[in-house]
Amino acid sequence: MGTTGAPLNRRRKENDILALSGPIFVELLLQLLVGNVDQIMVGWHDPNGVGAIGNANQVTSLLLLVFSVVSTASMILVSQYIGARDTKRVGETYAASLAMNFVFGIAVSLVLIAGCGPILRLMGVHEEIFHKACVYMQIVGAGMVFQSLYLTFTAFFRSSQLMRDTMAVSVVMNGINILGNALLIGGPYGLPAFGVAGAALSSTISRLIGLLIIGALFAKKFGFAQVRSSLLPFPWMQLKKLLRIGLPAGGESVSYNLSQVCIQTICNRFAAFVVNTRVYATMFANVTYLCACAMAQACQVVAARLMGAGDTEGTERSVRRTLALSAAASGAVSILLYLFCEPVYGLFTKDPQVIALAKTIMLLEIPLELGRAVNMTMCRVLQACGDIQFPITLCVIFAWLFGVGGGYVLSVACGWGLSGLWAAMAADEVTRAALFLWRWKKGVWKEKCLLGGERSEQEA
Repeated sequence: MGTTGAPLNRRRKENDILALSGPIFVELLLQLLVGNVDQIMVGWHDPNGVGAIGNANQVTSLLLLVFSVVSTASMILVSQYIGARDTKRVGETYAASLAMNFVFGIAVSLVLIAGCGPILRLMGVHEEIFHKACVYMQIVGAGMVFQSLYLTFTAFFRSSQLMRDTMAVSVVMNGINILGNALLIGGPYGLPAFGVAGAALSSTISRLIGLLIIGALFAKKFGFAQVRSSLLPFPWMQLKKLLRIGLPAGGESVSYNLSQVCIQTICNRFAAFVVNTRVYATMFANVTYLCACAMAQACQVVAARLMGAGDTEGTERSVRRTLALSAAASGAVSILLYLFCEPVYGLFTKDPQVIALAKTIMLLEIPLELGRAVNMTMCRVLQACGDIQFPITLCVIFAWLFGVGGGYVLSVACGWGLSGLWAAMAADEVTRAALFLWRWKKGVWKEKCLLGGERSEQEA
């Protein structure tokens, strides 16, 4: 009795979505703060700096998703290999992931440094914040290779369900970023004041230190021996598998975030206070978003490991539990943000136009976040189960049809302004949620298999 009880308790702990999602939520929140702390602390010295960093972050956030092509796929693959107990291919996946994201990191850095001017012109960034946005984008862009490797190591730790380790690294990173901002933005104690450039420098330095720490932790817990031994000969088959999973999976995120850049471009047609309202609204709404995102990522790891072991019933139970928890958390947080909109916004701005418009936006956030909670869970779980093509197809069609197309019609043609953009995004999320649930109930995912003949080979 005692012998079977211990493995059962261990499996329950490994499949506990709340226990796994807690550290992920803290980590995601802290990662988000790297950009948002920059906006807040710059805003205390330069109100126009908020819009500059907000526009720059639209682009940098989009290009960060290039790294998710490999990191998301590696998290799924490593989790499935752990479930199938295939340690050889775990090492091969580590090596291929680090090599590919290093190349991607260099490429993204070059794009942001050389292309910031044309990109921001295309977005229609206001002239008074154009130069500051470009400076921020170039400095942050120079350190993108640090972020690419950091996110890859994070994926490895999550695959092994070591979420607390990456959470601890995020705490250190953000502490360094806040300290750096305090010293470099406003120039206290007679130091030079760098403003927006100081915020960018602080973010880049904190990411470099975060990479060094998480690399040292990886060496301590796993060692680099299996990575080095898998580099020669290079595991090209694993790289192909990573891209086959990651390109569609990353495409879902890229498509969504590119649509958000287009929505920002539409928003830039309006007055400056409207642009600032969107920046603040997005910042606060991200708290709700992160609740659902953390649970979705935890569920993805659990589902991938269960599917690697061939346990479809356990996968279904985990998904049902995650959907219920995610919808409840997103609904509660978004309602609280609406009810306490004025005091929350009042912490960062005294502009009455911003606060008045924000009340309407926060009301529209409630259905938007409920739909998004379902979408994030279902999209990640379908990818983990091997149903890769459906999520990207659905996202591309609806994000652009509803979010961008509908947003332009409601905000510009109908004259609803920022409220029209938010109403269109809410319609997109709710409609996609219904279709994702329909797809899951059909059970197509049960017939998918990412490992192919590898599981049978391992069992033999």
